[in-house]
Amino acid sequence: MAKTIRRKFPIGIQSFKSLRQDNYLYVDKTALVYELTNSGKPFFLSRPRRFGKSLLLSTLEAYFRGQKELFKGLAIEELEEEWLTYPVLHLDLNARKYSTPQDLDAILNQYLESWEKLYGTEKQDRAPEERFMYQIQRAAELTGHPVVVLVDEYDKPLLQSLQDKELHQAYKETLKAFYGVLKSADQYLKFYLLTGVTKFGQVSVFSDLNQLKDISMDPHYNTLCGLTWQEIADNFQPELQLLGERNDLSPDEVRETMTRQYDGYHFMYGEEGIFNPFSVLNVLSDATFDDYWFKTGTPTFLIELLKKTDYDLRNLEGMQLDVNSFADYRADASRPIPVIYQSGYLTIKGYDKRFRLYTLGFPNDEVKYGFLNFITPFYSSVPAKDSAFYIGKFVNELESGDVNAFMTRLRAFFAGIPYELNDKTERHYQVIFYLVFRLMGQFTEAEVRSCKGRADAVVKTPDYIYVFEFKLEGTAEEALAQIDDKGYLIPYTTDGRQLVKVGANFSAKERNLEKWISIS
Repeated sequence: MAKTIRRKFPIGIQSFKSLRQDNYLYVDKTALVYELTNSGKPFFLSRPRRFGKSLLLSTLEAYFRGQKELFKGLAIEELEEEWLTYPVLHLDLNARKYSTPQDLDAILNQYLESWEKLYGTEKQDRAPEERFMYQIQRAAELTGHPVVVLVDEYDKPLLQSLQDKELHQAYKETLKAFYGVLKSADQYLKFYLLTGVTKFGQVSVFSDLNQLKDISMDPHYNTLCGLTWQEIADNFQPELQLLGERNDLSPDEVRETMTRQYDGYHFMYGEEGIFNPFSVLNVLSDATFDDYWFKTGTPTFLIELLKKTDYDLRNLEGMQLDVNSFADYRADASRPIPVIYQSGYLTIKGYDKRFRLYTLGFPNDEVKYGFLNFITPFYSSVPAKDSAFYIGKFVNELESGDVNAFMTRLRAFFAGIPYELNDKTERHYQVIFYLVFRLMGQFTEAEVRSCKGRADAVVKTPDYIYVFEFKLEGTAEEALAQIDDKGYLIPYTTDGRQLVKVGANFSAKERNLEKWISIS
């Protein structure tokens, strides 16, 4: 029997040239590339990290350099007839840590020096924006063709400096002047595209570049980065089959699991959900389900934004934003949600046409549980390495009917609440309840109260249904009585599983659970 040759997955490959020359798998996006490049020239695209932005820019560079041989067999080969060669200025701000003003100056200087070797050094002692303008003009004049400018991760310095106002302002001023050149140089430009995770408002770096067409929420370019299920099914059948075999899943179950784990990104309501390409490539390559995207980076700056605003985490799911919040994203510690959305931890779940309000939520299980697991140690004394252990124990204890063990373990989550949170005790204990019960939802059916008239939490296991009510500065007896008075058990009386009601009180003085009573 002939040995099956494992196909090459372009995991971490950001060079279109390398991808094509080294025979990596490629999902053809070139028809959209052709449409984009022939429909205008000033564009901006926001997508979460590891969503294929760098590969898209590399594809554009190869196309504008006229490298026809790299596009053999792809859709654009039949669409493009001329294959002209244009000068391309490609700036990538991703590969550097930005902690001082000099860090940004250094990377800009690095690119400017490389372009000056090609197009002239006359302005090399001037400010970065003056040198940039000169390079664009000279490249056009020397080649006889207008210039293509591609900027990858334009916002990396800004995101890394959110907690340092002085440094953040310095970066904004530098980048505002630098990117503003593109407006002045319009006559010399063929095409330009800036990509990043976030879009900063017009009072910021784009105030001098207001002619950019933002295609981030354009339905036509919804699939420019990321993968649809149809693209996955058309290009990865052998890997999908292997994934099913190794995990004892039918084809329908494979699709269901992948959808639940990696799908769900909506950059415009009503459009098809988009799969995270990084996670998809990894799961198909390894034939193993895992949290691939989340493990590549931790959203520490997002956590800091949430903590600064004392944001109620329970509102992350179901949060509503008006349409203007998406059109003018600001890196503002007082408004963390737009930045969290743009970073890929929230996505569009619904839309109210009358009031033009978008409803947000976690896109999929990978993001939801990865985010909640990551954030838990910031709100409790339980170390990050132990949170998964605790959640597993929680589920096991409730599945076995051991309420006392569950509640005793829950106390550990409240032990050692930071002193500075003394005046925020109610919000804090509510958030911890939310985190615990949401994380249990990975393994069993668990709900946290989302509206009045419902119990604080409900957990369903194969043999039990638990209804929890917690009181701050009340008594466990009062909590238990409320379950009866409000009829919280009534919806489950015909279920057949054993019903358990649990009332508990939380002491602000002790900053922990004080007493609980459970009745079956």
